[in-house]
Amino acid sequence: MWSLKIAYYRAFQKIMKIAMFFMDWSEPELLTGPGAILKLPEVIKQRGISKVMIVTDKGLMSLNLLDGLFGKLKEEGISYVVYDGVQPNPSIENIEEAREMFVANGCEAMIAFGGGSPMDCAKAACARVVRPNKTIPQMRGVMKVMRKLPPFFAVPTTAGTGSETTLAAVVSNTQTHEKYAINDPVLRPKFAVLDPELTTGLPKKITSTTGMDALTHAVEAYIGLSNVRSTREYAEKATALIFKYLEVAYNDGQNIEARGQMLLASYYAGMAFTRAYVGYVHAIAHNLGGHYGIPHGLANAVILPVILEEFGSAIYPSLAKLADCAGIAGQTEEEKAKNFIAEIYAMNERMEIPTGFTQIKDEDIPTIVERAMKEAHPLYPVPVIFDKERLTAIVKKLQIEE
Repeated sequence: MWSLKIAYYRAFQKIMKIAMFFMDWSEPELLTGPGAILKLPEVIKQRGISKVMIVTDKGLMSLNLLDGLFGKLKEEGISYVVYDGVQPNPSIENIEEAREMFVANGCEAMIAFGGGSPMDCAKAACARVVRPNKTIPQMRGVMKVMRKLPPFFAVPTTAGTGSETTLAAVVSNTQTHEKYAINDPVLRPKFAVLDPELTTGLPKKITSTTGMDALTHAVEAYIGLSNVRSTREYAEKATALIFKYLEVAYNDGQNIEARGQMLLASYYAGMAFTRAYVGYVHAIAHNLGGHYGIPHGLANAVILPVILEEFGSAIYPSLAKLADCAGIAGQTEEEKAKNFIAEIYAMNERMEIPTGFTQIKDEDIPTIVERAMKEAHPLYPVPVIFDKERLTAIVKKLQIEE
């Protein structure tokens, strides 16, 4: 029975890989560099848009990071409303509140300002705007939106999620404690702003975990079986930049070059995984986030090296190539691959990222594993398909005592 399931999963993944060639993979238009956010209102005005909604969170509002944008919008004669109720793991309630505000105020376009949570919330809210008779749970999975979204402008303030260029919106169901993705090409933003000045105030903890989130995107895309030439190139570029600049940004948050390069790395990694998909790291991380509220970047950072070790020799050739990109030495493919994994552990330690989670309870593991299996199979083209027992053992490895 299990061998039949594996055959079905692989057949599904091959069909999806072929289908990808017929989708629109045009990249978002970019505004880049220090102060780029101040150019966005002019771009919006040129598109004939007179009223926008900005989706963000209260933390960013309190830092006054949006003041420059607000001022420029007024200068251009563009009216705006702000939804700042986004939670760290955006809930269905957040999404519905944002949708209601968008519709009630007659907004024409959406600006998502923040990390992955505001962007995911805004994407899903736009999906609900164009799909008023379809609930968020009904849009779970692949190709369930299928309607053109209102004009969407993404402004990342963290260098990690890559959501400014992905076709996914990750949402949380507070009733069932599930966290899952809506995947549809229509969710991909058409415009993105990469302004490093917006990231210089990030705390070290967020800098480190979002940076490792970006690395996870690049690595999982690279070792998966749905790669094409462009996704491999993007993943390699992202990996090289992250190993060069993440700890620089972590240790010197005001370093504009490092902040800018990390934004670019996150964007490249997003370009890689939005077509090549992710894998078990994300499947487990999403469910730890849904169950315990563990931040997504933190979960990915901890889980990544554990999963890479579990894949073993199946991914040595791929990891050896990424080791070359990262400047990690070794005499053989196996040695390079193992050194690459060891360096991820070492980076985590240097940036004070823990080795596991005290929140995981034995009685929750069956549910976490079941939901991770449901997310991963058949969609994620992982290099080795794990059964329930194997995933259970992996989740147990992530348990640590307080």
